[in-house]
Amino acid sequence: MLTEPSRLTDFPTLAGQAYLNTAAEGIPPTVVIDAFGQYCRDKLLGMDGRLKHEAQRQRTRELAARFLGLSPQEIGICSCSSEAFNLAATAAQLGVDDEVVINDLDFPAGATPWLVPTCPATTRLWAAREGALRLEDLTSLLGPRTRLVSLSLVSFFNGYRLPLNEIARQVHRHCSALLVVDVTQALGRIPLDLSGADLIISSTHKWILASHGGGLVGVPQGRTDEWTARVGGWFNRENAFEPDRFERAPTRPGADSYTVGMPNYPAIYAVAAGLEYIESVGVAMIDDYCRPLVRYCLDEVKKLPVELLTPDEPDGLAGILAFRHCDAERIQAELQAQNIHIMSHAGRLRVAIHGYNTAQDIEKFIAALQETLDK
Repeated sequence: MLTEPSRLTDFPTLAGQAYLNTAAEGIPPTVVIDAFGQYCRDKLLGMDGRLKHEAQRQRTRELAARFLGLSPQEIGICSCSSEAFNLAATAAQLGVDDEVVINDLDFPAGATPWLVPTCPATTRLWAAREGALRLEDLTSLLGPRTRLVSLSLVSFFNGYRLPLNEIARQVHRHCSALLVVDVTQALGRIPLDLSGADLIISSTHKWILASHGGGLVGVPQGRTDEWTARVGGWFNRENAFEPDRFERAPTRPGADSYTVGMPNYPAIYAVAAGLEYIESVGVAMIDDYCRPLVRYCLDEVKKLPVELLTPDEPDGLAGILAFRHCDAERIQAELQAQNIHIMSHAGRLRVAIHGYNTAQDIEKFIAALQETLDK
């Protein structure tokens, strides 16, 4: 992944293109494609294949646990981060006197479950200043009514990386709120220390290079009571097929409550392969390799006539940078015509740099962006 030979072997479709859009869709290595084939071969065994499916699910929990700093028993698997957040909302059992802190750099999945009409709690907005979320602004929002604080470790919007340990200390010092952390834009790209998080959620189709249809949930052992999803189902039940199943419906506690029905085994095979691949390379190695590429890209973009949206703070950088231009869609189209792929949305252009990117990718992007802006 970090060398040209391994890049071409593991990611053959990247030959000839500068793919800088992992924050939207990761490009899976060949081992992930092979994992889908293995799922199909196991599925051909019928019911006997379920033993192999379940072995893959347990393997995925073990791998995810190592990445998130938890035990396999503290890992749940559902279908996506949106499902995980909505299940978490049932666990929280918020009341009309409760408050939830959200922020304006977050992805909708982490904010909207607390904004829907069925949620009785009051939301308070932690607003960014110059693209960054400041701790002093958070402190002013915390109080005795604050039940939880929901945030993304790395913002999908502009790539700002939050100082999680400091935030956790602030939250737990000023109130008894629970800290919910979405690591979708961080998992597989930067080393993680999530010791201050009370609930951890991630998608699976971005930086860990797996597929859609997966959602990882981390419920630390000490938070099992607070984060047991209160929904029906069967895979998450203690007594799914017992004689008293129509008289009572106890839920498996904690992380197990988030796998409500039949697991999405094709995605699970892909997630296991993706995590194993990233682990074999090493997240620290990926970060060390990518950090100078991100720095170089940011420095060059700053020289151009665009509005930079990513704060230029060394500790606040991860794998994403973003900028705004009034002609963003045309810029994206012209770059794509040159086989350079970035994200454009509502005037915002976003670049994402992973371990399969090269200095040549960044140079090609900067040169093409300069040429397009000159037009």
